[in-house]
Amino acid sequence: MSAPPSASVDEKTSAVIDTDLPSRLDRLPWGRFHSLVVVALGVTWLLDGLEVTLAGAVASALKSSPSLHFTNAEVGLAGSAYIAGAVLGALVFGWLTDRLGRRKLFFITLTLYLAATAVTSLSWNLASFLLFRFLTGAGIGGEYTAINSTIQEFTPARVRGWTDLGINGTFWIGAGLGAAGSLVLLDPHLLPADWGWRACFFIGAVLALAILPMRRWVPESPRWLLTHGGEHHARSIVEGIETRFLDAGHQLADDALTRLRLRTRGHTPLREVFDTLFNRHRRRALVGLSLMTAQAFFYNAIFFTYALVLTDFYQVPGERIGWYLLPFALGNFLGPLVLGRLFDVIGRRRMIAATYALSAILLTLSGYLFEQQLLTVVTQTIAWMVIFFFASAAASSAYLTVSESFPLEIRALAIAVFYAFGTALGGIAGPAFFGRLIDTHQRSEVFSGYLVGSGLMLAAAVIAAIWGIDAERKSLEHVATPLSAVTDDTE
Repeated sequence: MSAPPSASVDEKTSAVIDTDLPSRLDRLPWGRFHSLVVVALGVTWLLDGLEVTLAGAVASALKSSPSLHFTNAEVGLAGSAYIAGAVLGALVFGWLTDRLGRRKLFFITLTLYLAATAVTSLSWNLASFLLFRFLTGAGIGGEYTAINSTIQEFTPARVRGWTDLGINGTFWIGAGLGAAGSLVLLDPHLLPADWGWRACFFIGAVLALAILPMRRWVPESPRWLLTHGGEHHARSIVEGIETRFLDAGHQLADDALTRLRLRTRGHTPLREVFDTLFNRHRRRALVGLSLMTAQAFFYNAIFFTYALVLTDFYQVPGERIGWYLLPFALGNFLGPLVLGRLFDVIGRRRMIAATYALSAILLTLSGYLFEQQLLTVVTQTIAWMVIFFFASAAASSAYLTVSESFPLEIRALAIAVFYAFGTALGGIAGPAFFGRLIDTHQRSEVFSGYLVGSGLMLAAAVIAAIWGIDAERKSLEHVATPLSAVTDDTE
């Protein structure tokens, strides 16, 4: 599906086009093309899951490394460096994705990730490790903006919720790979103490290298091309996709097609971007910010310090952490997969509020049992599996909400802004905050941190229930009218 670049955007700005291409994409049945997009692009979540899991699984190895000798606080700081890189990468690459196109950026960001995670294995002190983790995060943050916008714009409206949540759930396949890899590579009988954690970081580089060629077959988003003067290119892409389905014997109905009139533009000024986000759609902005912040703190604070809880409170040897991460990853993967359909059937607002609230209540209950020393390492793991079955679907729905709530022209940057704001507020501070709580070796202190996470999730559930939007089974253009849309009043 690779095609030559479209003509210069500047030569085609201000033209008005009449098109039915978005509607034609929405009417398509699910097919091999969509599966290819999911595999080639959805690997981003798998890679992030791998990175986050490795950060937790190698925590003990980093503390005992002859060359690094990290403390618990420094392990938490490394997690914060990764998140800080993801925030900056999301903002910079999100802005570029809306200006230069989805396709260019998802090659650049994957290449950055590949290089950065590979050189992490060469770290020689705290400063170098923090720098390389920051760059790795920047690649992943940039991937989120380019990937989520592309997948949203290719997925038929009737299955957009389930597809998006299912893709996000692959984060936990990566987590499982990271856990399994750590069990082998951190075994002191296999590799020396200072080699195992270094080898772990090559797993992501190998996966990225394998998936990079597959992206050649993913075309530019026709929706992006329409607003940037590439109507002919967009039409050829859509017709090529339709031909595949027709050749496979599918019938494509014309009675449900709707048309749009759009005015092409070279780019969207930042003033208009922020006016749209925080003035015209300020309620949607509140919902998005609340969901992203709550899930970022909830996940990053707990997951980045998962290994520390197991080693410090349950005396689990560092090389065996992976055995407890595997069932945890399974619960997280099954959540979006099992509950995802309900986001398209029951609806976004109800399911988002329910999953956020259940996550908060269950964490509070398990935190209390932990504080009272009523859990063993096995029952603690089971409790986390159940909690994150719901929390995984909740977190995935935050990305779904942000990516479908705002207009086409600023979709990637909107994802970046809310990912950055939410992650900065809830994610950067979370790992460092919990690392210090665990350093006190007081269960009551850790429980107080769990209560903070639960409170944020409950607040987000209430906000989503009141101001969330009902986007299920609706086209992206219906959920958020494009900024370039032309009506009789605007001509």
